[in-house]
Amino acid sequence: MSAETDKQRLDERISQAMAYHKKGFNCAQAVACVFAEDMGRDEKEVFQIMEAFGFGMGTMTTCGALSGMAAVIGMKESDGDLEKPKTKKNSYRVSKELIRRFQEQNGSIICRELKGVDTKKVLRSCNGCIEDCVRLTDAYLNGEFDALFEEVKAKEAAKAAAKKAAAAAKAAKEAK
Repeated sequence: MSAETDKQRLDERISQAMAYHKKGFNCAQAVACVFAEDMGRDEKEVFQIMEAFGFGMGTMTTCGALSGMAAVIGMKESDGDLEKPKTKKNSYRVSKELIRRFQEQNGSIICRELKGVDTKKVLRSCNGCIEDCVRLTDAYLNGEFDALFEEVKAKEAAKAAAKKAAAAAKAAKEAK
């Protein structure tokens, strides 16, 4: 796909998500429903599943748009194996990285903080959060984060190796 086609598709997704939100979809529904067809899911079913995730799960906690994004990640990453699921770790890894990017960009992942309820300082509007999550999800689905994930994996492996070496050094010191 060309860069122009990718941009056009992204613009259409953002436009659709904004139309959904204007129509009354909550933030989670607006994000997840835009990707339902790509995930091979029925849009009405995705709409129903995401209903309680809007408005920070009704408590102004985790941003609903992030919940919608996480749902799409789960639909993409899950192996659907009910007997021995093996894909949770990767789903968590992808979700963690995309949420980290959202927080870095917006200063919070908490609906109440994003909307400035207590501070009167809005960090990001609902429409802005929806747009950011559609952008992040679209980029992820198009493989634009693959190199970043490899970098994250390498850092995690280096951290684990350092921790193991420190533990071995401590054990050797205590053995003396």
